[in-house]
Amino acid sequence: MALEVIGTGHGRTGTHSLKLALEQLGFGKCYHMIELIYNPDDLIYFEKADRGEAVDWDALFNGYHSACDFPIILYMDELLKKYPDAKLIHTTRDPESWYKSFSSTILQVSKPPAPLQMLKTMLKLPFSSSLRKRLRVLRFNGKMLKKIAGNRVKTKEGMIAHYNEYNEKMLKLVPKDRLLIYDVKSGWGPLCNFLKVPLPSEPFPVTNTTQEFVERAKTLL
Repeated sequence: MALEVIGTGHGRTGTHSLKLALEQLGFGKCYHMIELIYNPDDLIYFEKADRGEAVDWDALFNGYHSACDFPIILYMDELLKKYPDAKLIHTTRDPESWYKSFSSTILQVSKPPAPLQMLKTMLKLPFSSSLRKRLRVLRFNGKMLKKIAGNRVKTKEGMIAHYNEYNEKMLKLVPKDRLLIYDVKSGWGPLCNFLKVPLPSEPFPVTNTTQEFVERAKTLL
C-alpha cells in the first residue's frame, strides 16, 4: 500500500501526537515505533534495510497509509524514492526542550535495566516468546541509537548537535513542494490546511508525555 503521508521528524518531536492526529483525520493507520514494539516480527524489514538489502516496504506498510518516527526515519532516502507522491511532515521543537524529553525517555530506556529488573526478565524469558522477540527490538533500538548519534549520546551538547544536524540534513533531503515544517503545539490548523482536510471538532491529541513513555516502557520487560 502506498503511503500518503510520511513524517520526517526526529523522535520526541511530537511524532506520536502526529500519528494519532493523522489517524483521526482519516489517513488510516500510521506506522510508528510503537507498531514495531507490539509487532516485533516486523523487525526483519528493518534488519534487511540496515544490511543494505532490498526491502519490500509495501509488505511492511500493508494496511497503513502513513508512517513516522523511528526507525523509518533512518531509511528516508529509500522511502522518498519509493513513495514520491507522499506528503511530508517534519515535526520539530526547541532543541533544549527536545533534549530534556529525549534524555528522560529514549536515552533512559536504552540503558541496561536495574539488576532486579534484569533478573525478573531473565526468569520470564523461557516462557514468553513475545518477550524474546521484544528484546530483539529493544537491542535493535540500542544499536540504532548508537548508529545515529555515536558517542555524542554521552553529553547534552553532543545530542543537541546531533539533533540540529539531523534537522538540517532532512530539510535538505526532502522536496520542499510537498513539505510542512510543523510544531505539534500549533494544533490542527497548519496540519489540516496542508493536508487539505476539514478541521475536526475534537481536541488535538497531546500524548506520549515523558511520564506516559516511562510507564509504557515498564511494561515491556
